[in-house]
Formats: sequence, C-alpha cells, structure tokens
Amino acid sequence: MSSPSSNSVLDAHTPLSFPQSPTIIPQPYNEQAPKLKGRQRLLAGLQRVSSSGSLTRSRTRAYSANGKGSISCISLHSTQSLNTPSLGSALTNELSVGYSTAPTSAATTPGVQIPVFDESARLRYLSKLNGKTSAGVPSELRSPTTRTGTTPGIAEVDEDYFSISIPTRPKKSKDFNFWRDLPAELKMEVLTYLQPREIVRLSSISHSWHTMCFDGQLWSSLDTTDFYQDIPADALVKIITSAGPFVRDLNLRGCVQLSERWHTKNLSDACTNLENISLEGCRIDRTSIHNFIYANSNLVSLNLSGLALATNSAMKIIAGNCPKLEVLNVSWCNHVDTRGIRKIIECCANLRDLRAGETRGWEDEEVMLLLHERNTLERLVLMNCDSLTDESLGVLMEGKDGEVDYLTGRPVVEARMLKLLDLTRCRGISDEGLKTLVGNVTVMEGLQLSKVRGVTDSTLTDLLPTMPLLTHLDLEELDELGNAVLQCLAAAPCASRLRHLSISYCELMGDSGMLPVLKTCTALRSLEMDNTRISDLVLTEAAAMLRGRAPRTILQDRADFIPTVGLRLVAYDCQNVTWTGVREVLSRNAEVFVTTHATELPALERKKSVSKRGLMGISGSGFSSTENVATTVSPGRVGTPRIHIMRSSSFPSEIIQLKCFYTFQPTVEEHTKRVLRGDFSAARRLERKWAEFMIAQEEAGAQGAGSRRRRRRAREARMMHADEEGGEGTGVAGVGGSGIVGGGRRRRARSGGCAMM
Repeated sequence: MSSPSSNSVLDAHTPLSFPQSPTIIPQPYNEQAPKLKGRQRLLAGLQRVSSSGSLTRSRTRAYSANGKGSISCISLHSTQSLNTPSLGSALTNELSVGYSTAPTSAATTPGVQIPVFDESARLRYLSKLNGKTSAGVPSELRSPTTRTGTTPGIAEVDEDYFSISIPTRPKKSKDFNFWRDLPAELKMEVLTYLQPREIVRLSSISHSWHTMCFDGQLWSSLDTTDFYQDIPADALVKIITSAGPFVRDLNLRGCVQLSERWHTKNLSDACTNLENISLEGCRIDRTSIHNFIYANSNLVSLNLSGLALATNSAMKIIAGNCPKLEVLNVSWCNHVDTRGIRKIIECCANLRDLRAGETRGWEDEEVMLLLHERNTLERLVLMNCDSLTDESLGVLMEGKDGEVDYLTGRPVVEARMLKLLDLTRCRGISDEGLKTLVGNVTVMEGLQLSKVRGVTDSTLTDLLPTMPLLTHLDLEELDELGNAVLQCLAAAPCASRLRHLSISYCELMGDSGMLPVLKTCTALRSLEMDNTRISDLVLTEAAAMLRGRAPRTILQDRADFIPTVGLRLVAYDCQNVTWTGVREVLSRNAEVFVTTHATELPALERKKSVSKRGLMGISGSGFSSTENVATTVSPGRVGTPRIHIMRSSSFPSEIIQLKCFYTFQPTVEEHTKRVLRGDFSAARRLERKWAEFMIAQEEAGAQGAGSRRRRRRAREARMMHADEEGGEGTGVAGVGGSGIVGGGRRRRARSGGCAMM
C-alpha cells in the first residue's frame, strides 16, 4: 500500500449516532525528516506557527439524527521533526470527549490504511461555529461558490475562527427632539411669524424659551397698536430693555401703563437705534422725552401727538440732534408753537411731513415765508389752527414781494410741492385766502376744507380744474356751496381719479349735482351725502355705477362666492331718500344670475345594457334618466351623443355698504352681513320679506293716523305755496270740514310743527 501524501486529509465516517463526532486520524510519516539547521530551521518554525501555508481542506459527511451538519476535519501538517515533544498531554481532555480513535471505516474502505492517531497534531472543536464559516483556510483555497447537491444540514466553513463577529445588543435609538436640535437662527425665523402677544405667552414655558422670546432679533419692530391695552407693564418693560439696541420702529401709542416706569427701568435710554417712534397718548414726562431724542440721533419719524409736556425745548433738541427728520407730528401739543417749529424747519432740510394741528403762532408770516422758500413739504396739517389767517396762507402759497404777472395780477411763483393740505376748522380762513391756491397746487391729491366759513362756488370752480391729481375732497358743512361745484367736479380732469368725496351737511346740493358726479367719477370708494337733498335716484345711479365698474365673477357649477366692499355710501337724514331707494341698493348687492347651456359629450360604448336602477343612480350625478336611456345601447354598438347641462353663476364682485335712515339700518346691516359671507339666497329672502313688510305698512297707513298725517302735510304744503304766491284764496280741506285762506281775510296762526315731520 502506497504511503499517502503528507498534505492529504482523510475523510472519516462513523456509524455511530449523533452526537458522536467524526474521528480524525493523522497519517504517520514513513521516513524521518532530516534535521534542519540555521536559516532553514527558522523558516520551518515560522511555517509551523502560521498554519495557513500547509492547510488543506476536505469535506466529510456524517449521518445526523437531528439534521445538523457535521464538522469539517482539518489536518495540521508542519515541517517539524518527530523529535519535537508531543502535545497530546495538554489536549487529552479535549480529544477524549470530541473524537474517537476506533478504526470504524477499516472494514468498509478497501485498500485504504487507517493510520494511528498522532497526539502531536492539535485538533480544534468546530461544532459551535456557524456552518457558513471556514476556519484557518486561506482565501485562495476556498471554494468561490457553495457546492450544490450536498446533504442538507452539512455546511461549509468560510471564515477564520478568530474573525467571528460577536453579536452585540442593538443600540437604543437616540432621543429625537426637533426643536432642541434646530439651529438658533431657524428658531428665530420661526418665531418671527408669531404675533407679539403670542411670543410673550411662549416666554413662560421655560427659562430657555424666556431667553429666546426676549431676544432682540425678534423685536426689530415693536408695534403695540393691537395689544397695548392687554399687555402688562412688566412684560412691555422687559421687551424694551432686552431688545433696545435692536429696535428700529417703536410704537407705544396709548401705553399709559408705563407712566411710573420711565425712570425706574431706564426705558428712555434702552433704545439707541430708533428710526421711527410714536409716543402718542403716553403719560411721559419731559425728561424722558428729551432722553429719547438725545439717545436716537437717526430719527426719521417722530410722533409726539397729544403729549402735554412736549414743549419748545424738545423742538430745539430735535433741531440740533436729528438732522435726518422727515416726519414730525406735534398736533394737540399745547405748549408747542411756531417758535419751536421754526427751528426744526431751519435745521431739518429733509422735512416733508408736518402735522401741527391746534398749535399757535401761525399768523407769523416769517415762518410761512420760510416754508415757501424751502418748498419741501408734501403734507401740511393745520386743523383747528385759529391763528392761521388769509394773509399768512397767501405768503405760504405766493411768497412775499415777488414778481407779479400784469395780465392776471398774481405773483409768478413756482408751484408748491404740497400733496395734502388740511385746513379743517381754521376759522381765520375765508374765501379770499383759498383763492391763493388757484394754480399753485398742481400736484395736490388731498384737500380738506371742512367747516371753513365763507367758501363760495366761484372759488372752488376756479380751483378744481387746476388740480388734476385730486383723489380726496372734503367739503363738509360748507352750507353756501351748491350743485355748481359738483357739476364742475364732474367735468374736472380729476374726475377719473377721485376716490373720496364728502358733502355732508351741504344742504343746497341735490340730484342735479350728484348724478353727473356718479356718472363720471367711477373710481369712488367713499361717498358721504348725509343731510343733503339727494333722493332715491342717487342711490339707484350709485348701484348702476358700481355694476358697470366692477366686472361680475362667473363660476361654473359653483354657488359660493364672497364679494368685497367696493363703495361706502352714507345717506342718512336725507328727507328724499325712501325705502325704495334703499331696496335698489340691496337688490343690486344680492344680484346673482344663473345661466344654463347644453354641452354635447361623446357617446359611450357599453358592453351590456344598463338596468333601470343603474340609470337612476347615474341620473343623480347630474344627468336625467331620459338622457341615460338614450346612451344605453346593445353590446358592441355606440350610443347616441350625451347632453350635459352646464350651469354658470354670475356674482357681483363688489357691493355697496350703505348707511341710511336709522329705522332701515338694522335690515341693511343684516343684509350686508349675509352677502359678505356668500349667502345670497338668504339675503334675497330678507330683501323680499322686508319689501313685503314696508308695502303692508304703507297700505295699513292709508287709513287712520297715517292718512291724517299725510293730509296735514298736504295742507301745510298748500298753505306755504299760497303764502309764496300771494294770490287769491284757495280752498283747503281740513279735518272736520273746509276753510278758505285767501286775500282780504286774516290767515290762521300756524305753529310750524316738527321740522322732521
């Protein structure tokens, strides 16, 4: 029998049942290897240490009762001599349990000699390894793929014994907190979308939220208009002191709760970079006002309206410390006059908006001459300034001792830059002073002459054509004006631009003046006509004007639309306005047109006929049962074309918000409320019921007290007509009989009665 190679491995099988492991018997050497010396011995020792160079792999198959795979046997062959001490004593316990040295395969394997077990070969247990690993086998000797067709349960070892990964416990998922991990910049950006009152409420969540909510980056603009009555003083002080250097726009209008904290918390010194500040209505002392002005030299807009402690000293500080000032409001400051305002005019070259209502000293022509020479003002508000006279207004418009045009007799001056002039309740102004505006205010957009006495039609008819950009005109309580002014306004170049018109208490104006205005001034948004002689024709024309101006909104297969208010109309206490005119406005506001048209759709191809129940289900989606019967055809045929009914609704895009007689006003408000929420059907129902009620009331008043009242009014009208004519007597029907009032007889005494009746 030939000697097997030293690098071969025998496949061992055992007939014993599981869990007996296969027996590995190393083959003895036939010849004793020569003893190595020197370098060869060193290399042989290294080869012995690293067994990867002499490992070969063989597969063994064993029979297992539980289906588990057997263990591959590995023969370790080294080049050491046989004189090397045996290691069997150290592995006696290990080998005695896992392996058997009985020659069980000798009888079944002819021609194969089973060698005797050599204890010098150290064997390792592989029973606990995963069947997919290969221990100690070099990568170049491993099979690239798993051999197919092997017995189930017998696995192949692919990895090294020492490279087995130890299973570890799965790591717990990290606690995810979106807001905590968010960068601070993004947090600030999110908080900028909140209202100031919401930010103050969030500050009470925690200390970190408190610090974040009072960060100055959130308060670059602090406007307390919406919450000045609700925010406590401590919270407002905290915001101002913490965000002081960051604040650019500060509006403390009406914050009276800070009256005791201006000095204790150093509020006036906290903000140093303000550009726009409003202290209107605050209870602030003189020192704090001065500190605010001293600490903010970049002020562009300053509002001190209504501060009783604002004086000319503050005006002097503004003039010396705020050269960039453009807007100044010192209205209702009783201790400010033109002496302080003059210093601001001289030092603040960019001043363009001056509001000095109810201040004194405007009869000073030197101040007016300074404003005329500077000619930078775009807005001048002098309401309730009784000191303003015709002479000072003339100096403002035409200057003093200027060149005179000999043809017109008027000074030749540059046109003023004024865009808004408010002369409301200036009792020192008359018709002579307003004549100086003719031709000198070509860029005027707003003119308020309310309650200015002595204004006549001729002055305004000369002035209105010279203001082509006029958009706001206030002529309230000018009882000497007539319809000629309105007719001139309708023909003026500014007719297409006019948006606001007020003729309240102009008792000489009526339909002949307002009808042309409504026909030409189609851009009107606000119209005040209370206590005038207008009638229902004006309301009807206003509704027609809005109908032609605002295009209607058309929606397909929809019945919901919310319009907007396009015209605010005030017509209360007008004796000639009745419920009929009011109904015209309400009818136009809820006017909805519904149109239907048929559309032909392509025919459907059905595979089988549809039952009657199916047709009823289809008809619920917008088609009639007759139409569906027409589309039902035999299998494989195309039916007749379908007819689809399209419905389109036309809604008013703008409505009129009306203020009328106080007995009609509740109905009008409820009707407007329904229209603005898109409930047009309810609005039309309310209008119809109200009209039925008014008609029934008039019919009921035909007899009884109503008839007596109408007869009394008719009698008074006839008596007034008789007095005006002074002619012969005319019979007048009385309550109980008849009487004669005419020439030659003494007229009966008249009490006059109620003016409203």
